[in-house]
Amino acid sequence: MRNGFWGKFGKRACDLALALGIVLLLWPLLLVVAILVRLKLGSPVIFSQTRLGRGATEFRLYKFRSMTDARGPDGELLPDEVRLTRFGRLLRSTSLDELPQIVNILKGEMSFIGPRATLPAYKSQLLEKYPERFEAVPGITSLPAIRGRAFALEHHNG
Repeated sequence: MRNGFWGKFGKRACDLALALGIVLLLWPLLLVVAILVRLKLGSPVIFSQTRLGRGATEFRLYKFRSMTDARGPDGELLPDEVRLTRFGRLLRSTSLDELPQIVNILKGEMSFIGPRATLPAYKSQLLEKYPERFEAVPGITSLPAIRGRAFALEHHNG
């Protein structure tokens, strides 16, 4: 999948330029979201999780926290739907929770567009069925997601 000039240098250069531009333009928004997450959901502000990247190697994916750490009487975390607050749903629906993935892009672990980064638990299944998925750097979004969103908008507004 990574052949030619674009695959070797162009996509990475575009990712870096766009990521740096976003950081420079949106740092006030990043700061406000971080403060609101801290006030409404607590600490840590950034949620990180191990995901699979290019070559099926593991990396830490970063997002703004969107759920509380609410626990039941047994000390176990409550179900996601209970811990996801109205503010967390807003972060997710606007994709603001994904802004910290800019760090993953700057580090070269992710791209803006590519296959979704998956959990390590699915590594053997995906390597067996879809090994080509790990030839590319994972993306914050994927082409099918972009096409689906564009399709949904086109048919919702038309």
